[in-house]
Amino acid sequence: MASTNVGTAGQRSVRITLWTLLAVYIFNFIDRQIVNILAEPIARDLKLSDTQIGLMTGLAFALFYTLLGIPIARYADRATTSRPRLIAVALAVWSAMTALCGLAQNFVQLLLARIGVGVGEAGCTPPAHSLISDIVPSEKRASALAFYSLGIPLGSLLGMVIGGTLADLMTWRDAFVIVGLPGVGLALLVWFVLKDPRRADAAAVLRAQNQPAALPLGEALKDVMGSRAFVLLLFAGSAAAFLSYGKTTWTTIFFQRTHDLTPGQVGLWFGLLGGVGGMLGTWLGGYLADRFGAINRRHVLSAPAIGMALAVPLAIAAYHAPSWPLALALLFIPTVFNSFYYGPCYSAAQGLVPIKARAIAAATLLFFQNLIGLGLGPLFFGMLSDWLQPSFGADSVRYVLYGAAVLGLVPAFFFWRCSLHLDAELDRKG
Repeated sequence: MASTNVGTAGQRSVRITLWTLLAVYIFNFIDRQIVNILAEPIARDLKLSDTQIGLMTGLAFALFYTLLGIPIARYADRATTSRPRLIAVALAVWSAMTALCGLAQNFVQLLLARIGVGVGEAGCTPPAHSLISDIVPSEKRASALAFYSLGIPLGSLLGMVIGGTLADLMTWRDAFVIVGLPGVGLALLVWFVLKDPRRADAAAVLRAQNQPAALPLGEALKDVMGSRAFVLLLFAGSAAAFLSYGKTTWTTIFFQRTHDLTPGQVGLWFGLLGGVGGMLGTWLGGYLADRFGAINRRHVLSAPAIGMALAVPLAIAAYHAPSWPLALALLFIPTVFNSFYYGPCYSAAQGLVPIKARAIAAATLLFFQNLIGLGLGPLFFGMLSDWLQPSFGADSVRYVLYGAAVLGLVPAFFFWRCSLHLDAELDRKG
């Protein structure tokens, strides 16, 4: 993942940076996703409705995550900002707030703690994407960002397994505390080990050249939103995230309500399926993007478009399966297909904007993905489940997931439409 003209020391530095950022992103998703496997015991303890579960698992986190993402990315794009230290501070904040979730005594306190997790996590991915894009060549960018994105399935797997196991052996409160605190130690490691490749004397150089430390916000956003391909990518990525976050939350609840599994059982089996399938799909998506994108740029997004369309019938069959082992087995391939988009999507976002707007590009994509996806996905499906309960009872979640599976055609369409513009726009802005 290092360019051929970089020496052994430079390659070692790139590897250390990528592996460390992967560890950070794993913690990011452990702390973000653990609430999904704990949602049912939390709801029983605090007497929450499905709508409140959707609000607590999604919108409360996503609203502040997205609102703070762009100003933090603006700060990360400044040539004088140390992106590793920014990530370290963010990691310490969200880890501490995850532990505080375990001390919540009512819905409002838990909501405020989840907001705190969102505030901290807003400072992770935009500077990480910008940093990775600076240290790897463009022809390896999709693979490098897919490697970083392995934190999503790995973190989700560990969050499910560890959270579910702790909930069965102890309580959901213990699970939050035990999972949250180690992130503070990792934050210290990031602070002292990772280095930013920007020059230490960047401020003096910029003053001598009479250049700003970063593009003005309006100019950066104009560059980002001026790309037709990027706008289509926003639609595609947001729709994919809406379905991904919504389905993850309610599939864990589906297995508990419909198939009578415990949180620990769901965490283990669904966590393993989602983790292994997600890792395979994420790696394969980045590999296919770099391999076939080198032949024709539009093929950077071909795998996500095709994969999401093929996942629809298999997902419907999984939710209709009469037994939970069969349902899990049928969900594996759709999980792989639906994970193709991480590396190609984020890679394309970095290649459609100037270098000084890379963190803003990542933050803009994450703004829409998380506000629409994480914020509204679990909440919308929870409200829909409440609406269907008088007619279908506990089976209301199954019918919600049928609809979510069919909606997978929406991001497939937008990834295909975006791919048609990549030849003209990708990596054309320096």
